[in-house]
Amino acid sequence: MEELVKRAVELGFSHAGMLDVSTLELRSEVRDMCREDKCNCFGKCWTCPPACGNLEDNARIVSRYKSGLIVQTTGEMEDDFDYESMLDADKRQRRAFASFRRELAIEYPNLLALGNGSCQACAVCAYPEPCRNPGSAISSMEAFGLIVSDVCAKNGLGYYYGPRTITYTGCYLLL
Repeated sequence: MEELVKRAVELGFSHAGMLDVSTLELRSEVRDMCREDKCNCFGKCWTCPPACGNLEDNARIVSRYKSGLIVQTTGEMEDDFDYESMLDADKRQRRAFASFRRELAIEYPNLLALGNGSCQACAVCAYPEPCRNPGSAISSMEAFGLIVSDVCAKNGLGYYYGPRTITYTGCYLLL
């Protein structure tokens, strides 16, 4: 696992650490936030609730995994409303996340990748029609019911890296 952490950082993630799968708590209050539909994806995307499965189904899926890896990209912002820097950090996280997913899938073909934000494998999700890119689609950690800051804290990884920073987090669960 230490080698995977090293490879993640070499690939371009700002931070990476091992993930103890037993620390993952899928919480209904996260799903309640999803139902509020502030991101405009609830019921409109295969990788978001309710299409990504209920908490019980997701808990069964997560319980199959033995280990994991948390990866993060942190960006510096000129001010608290530096949207351009936020988008840049998000783009870097998504690009590195997808690349590392492809690399890890060679060694761990049944990995579960949980990213940040809604899936962007397609410009517009086909939902409710069949997913056009099931091999590239990625649910978010929140869609699975995880509080990202809790996952980081329970696994010894930071979540907040200081004023005028933005951090995007994803994880890979491995068999």
